[in-house]
Amino acid sequence: MSAGLVQAAYVVAAVLFIMSLAGLSKQDSARFGNYYGIAGMAIALIATIFGPHSAGITWIILAMIIGGAIGIYLARKVEMTEMPELVAILHSFVGMAAVLVGYNSYIDHGVLTGALLNIHLVEVFLGVFIGAVTFSGSIVAFCKLRGLVSTSALNIPHKHKWNLLAIVVSVLLMIYFVNNNGSMFALLVMTAIALVFGYHLVSSIGGADMPVVVSMLNSYSGWAAAAAGFMLANDLLIVTGALVGSSGAILSYIMCKAMNRSFISVIAGGFGNAPTTASTGDEEQGEHRETTAEEVAEMLKDSKSVIITPGYGMAVAQAQYPVHEITEKLRAQGVDVRFGIHPVAGRLPGHMNVLLAEAKVPYDIVLEMDEINDDFTTTDTVLVIGANDTVNPAALEDPNSPIAGMPVLEVWNAKNVIVFKRSMNTGYAGVQNPLFFKENTQMLFGDAKASVDAISKAL
Repeated sequence: MSAGLVQAAYVVAAVLFIMSLAGLSKQDSARFGNYYGIAGMAIALIATIFGPHSAGITWIILAMIIGGAIGIYLARKVEMTEMPELVAILHSFVGMAAVLVGYNSYIDHGVLTGALLNIHLVEVFLGVFIGAVTFSGSIVAFCKLRGLVSTSALNIPHKHKWNLLAIVVSVLLMIYFVNNNGSMFALLVMTAIALVFGYHLVSSIGGADMPVVVSMLNSYSGWAAAAAGFMLANDLLIVTGALVGSSGAILSYIMCKAMNRSFISVIAGGFGNAPTTASTGDEEQGEHRETTAEEVAEMLKDSKSVIITPGYGMAVAQAQYPVHEITEKLRAQGVDVRFGIHPVAGRLPGHMNVLLAEAKVPYDIVLEMDEINDDFTTTDTVLVIGANDTVNPAALEDPNSPIAGMPVLEVWNAKNVIVFKRSMNTGYAGVQNPLFFKENTQMLFGDAKASVDAISKAL
């Protein structure tokens, strides 16, 4: 395949990647967005493998077969509840790939002199730095989402000063690296600093902000890929990395706005956040009332309007299918049923939307928080299925709460609220929820799927 044909294929692939992002922006076009992305990546791989500068094609194809087999296995095995940590670990692969490409480009860069050599050394240095930060940060995110380490934010004395020092030292090392025609010592020291910096950056972010962290790491992985593209002189990799990096950054910003968080504050590990004094333990703040599935079914039958607000607990219980069943039964009886989705419900952007789409819940009754929040005051019954922090009134009522200022679904304004939970334990952010003790709230304890199944039978 000639160089001209390869470049033409790259242009087609880049257009398909842009169409993929456009398709993924809406639920009803997301499937085609995935198809565009698959087609674009297939064209890019074929053009690269059979391009004029490729060598060792047998080894490349063998590696692709092994990697593809692993990918298919994981895609079939991993549950939707495990998708956030899978995404995090995949980001770490991109970061490590950028590090390896950087070292390879440093060791074997051909004959370069003068300004070209300096530019290449800067590309290598930045590529390794971004890749190392992405790698270690993604590993920490994976461990937090997997529950292998505490989700609470790491707070060490003068942590922001340490972060600033790491950046300043890295800049000085880059200057030394370029002035000495590529010092291996400077590159190794910077790599170690970047790995520690990535670890500390994500460790300093609390569990409530983890969905933003996953989105942010997605952006980092994109910039790492773009850096690898510069080092390999691959235009398509640069374009693809820039698309992923910029879209991830935009999504992170949108989510921060939805959570009333400062974008700079989150990516800096909580820089500028005032210390909170609110209780974050399991102690109760009043008496809660319990109910049964049969009583909930009767309440739903007598309701004219119902809103369901799902959370990560629904994903864990795989309750989206029976939820769809009761939705159809209630709609058949003339009940207005809708879903209220918080921007950071679950542990991944769009997590709840994907689960509901998987269960064939109609797109038009799945509404975002801003679209449905004003309707709770005229709603008869709200079913809170596995949600906790996203429906916590402390975010609006307690200025000392760790989630203070975060916009939430104001479910307590409805006539009746039914909360599906296994126990009275706190949510992912470790904050007690006053909603559980309000007069119009009743608790339905047990596995969410079993509870919804019981309600469906009673209906």
